[in-house]
Amino acid sequence: MKVVLPDNSELELPAGATGLDAARAIGPKLADQAVLAKVNGEPRDLRLPLADGDHVHFLTTRDSEDPDALYVLRHSSAHLLAEAVRRLYPGVKVAIGPPIENGFYYDFEFPEPITEADLGRIEEEVRAEIKDGREWTRQVVTSDEARERFTAEREPYKVELVDTAQGEISLYTQGDFTDLCRGPHLQNAKPIKAFKLTGLAGAYWRGDEHNTQLTRIYGTAFYSQADLDAYLERLEQARARDHRRLGVQLDLFHLEEISPGSPFWHPKGMVIWNELEDMRRRENKRRGYVEVKTPLIFDKVLWERSGHWEKFRENMFLIPEDDHTWGIKPMNCPGHMVLYAHGLHSYRELPLRYAEAAPLHRNELAGTLHGLTRVRHVTQDDAHIFCTREQIEDEVFGCLDYAKWVYDLFDLESHFELSLRPDNKLGTDEEWDFTEAALRAALDRRGLEYFESPGEGAFYGPKIDLHMRDSLGRQWQMGTVQLDAQMPARFGLTYVGADNVEHTPYVVHRALMGSFERFVGILTEHYAGAFPFWLAPVQIRVLPVGEGHREAAAELAGKLAPHRVEVDGSDDTVGKRIRNAEVEKIPYVLVYGDKESDEALAIREHGGAQETLSLADFQAKLATLSPWQAGAEPSLTS
Repeated sequence: MKVVLPDNSELELPAGATGLDAARAIGPKLADQAVLAKVNGEPRDLRLPLADGDHVHFLTTRDSEDPDALYVLRHSSAHLLAEAVRRLYPGVKVAIGPPIENGFYYDFEFPEPITEADLGRIEEEVRAEIKDGREWTRQVVTSDEARERFTAEREPYKVELVDTAQGEISLYTQGDFTDLCRGPHLQNAKPIKAFKLTGLAGAYWRGDEHNTQLTRIYGTAFYSQADLDAYLERLEQARARDHRRLGVQLDLFHLEEISPGSPFWHPKGMVIWNELEDMRRRENKRRGYVEVKTPLIFDKVLWERSGHWEKFRENMFLIPEDDHTWGIKPMNCPGHMVLYAHGLHSYRELPLRYAEAAPLHRNELAGTLHGLTRVRHVTQDDAHIFCTREQIEDEVFGCLDYAKWVYDLFDLESHFELSLRPDNKLGTDEEWDFTEAALRAALDRRGLEYFESPGEGAFYGPKIDLHMRDSLGRQWQMGTVQLDAQMPARFGLTYVGADNVEHTPYVVHRALMGSFERFVGILTEHYAGAFPFWLAPVQIRVLPVGEGHREAAAELAGKLAPHRVEVDGSDDTVGKRIRNAEVEKIPYVLVYGDKESDEALAIREHGGAQETLSLADFQAKLATLSPWQAGAEPSLTS
């Protein structure tokens, strides 16, 4: 047989040859350094056979930043972790251990609890395994053989996985540890140059709170120590920027067990919230949206009609009442369908853009809650656009343009993902062909780079997921733009067209920030709590040097209105008050003493830069720091 190499040359191999055989045929150096084969664009274990005509590309230890090369390195590292834990803790039961973004984890049921202090001992054991030289072998077995093996080893989680496995069952062995695994894996442990365990957590088996709670050990691995050091530095920065810590330090919000996943917003946090809300309303008005408000609680009949009862019921908070059930809304779209259906509509009034930032509630599992980024009380910057078939591309384009403007406003690097029809889709393939093509056309017209994710669309339509990268290089999913032909039909929505015939409108669901809670959490970490001037809860703090300067300081604060100004006239030293303002990340501090006046103000920026300006010049400078005065108008590129 022949396989095709990246330069389009052909390599002749015996039938049944593996990826590793192909690497050896090219050269011994490649065979030694290869960690993974990409076959027809898909990652493949080197031990698997190739087929005639396959396009083959090899990843090696030199591809140290390639996501697939890191995936296989970390997958094998997770298996080394499991081997070490079994050896150190007799009687431990092994569950699952996949690679994840930036690392891997493995879940265990320990006979006795372990703590963070135990991780160093486990790390040393793994490093000893790497030094000894581990090699991975692959074996295909029947389900009966796998079940018999893991039953004899008293590994109940592996037995359960065997019983639910579909397709070929394979085992990977290194040292004295054999695991049920589909792969891929390294040839040997030599490429693992840096290994680190990063933490412990609890995790329910298969994510079900009714199952046993296991101990999850997190770790990471790299092809070089320098890459690990750089990652740990980023991790340390992330800890320093953790919005849960900064939220308390900056007096923005806090969380209580009395209402899990529902933040208590403090006055300073509400300043940020209200600035974002003002931005949302201002831009919505500019872009032709109308504000609406719908109820929080609906009869379950509404959710059955929308399709959410079948798809989303487990994530809803329900209120039983005799023989009746009510649901607290987890999303706005069904309510907006009812609102639209209340009146008659003509094609002349479309597109109709409803916007509502209402509190929503989703019954997230307690173990998944995380600060502001995973909550039960959710406030989306939601909108639903009712439009004709001919208007779809323009409306989706407008949403994408709006999203790009929002992310650019906060210096967030954005990228886009087109999620296509899932297995549980509603509607015909012909409808999905049309709606998917409309979203592609809008993305192409706006000149946005995007990638496609088959099977990841909503059950009622394709969607464009909006992702961004923060100042630490971390990726976050933010908002979404979804095209829906199903829900309007389920609600019997119509408009009268130019042909004087009733038609069903399409609906574009869109949320750009995703949720206010999540967005504030991400911004807090993105800016490390040092928000831009227009968002900062306290924008200016005036420090009178002595008691005799307090009246003049108060007058100065009044002249700086309508900016958010405080006067710190406490008895602390000026130095301590400056340090306090720095810790609180206040953009500007004005020290006012005998030498200061409206003609000469001593101004200190957060971070330490200092200058002397007149009051008029300072006010002129502040006027440029609001995006509205600075000319950040919506682009509405056509």
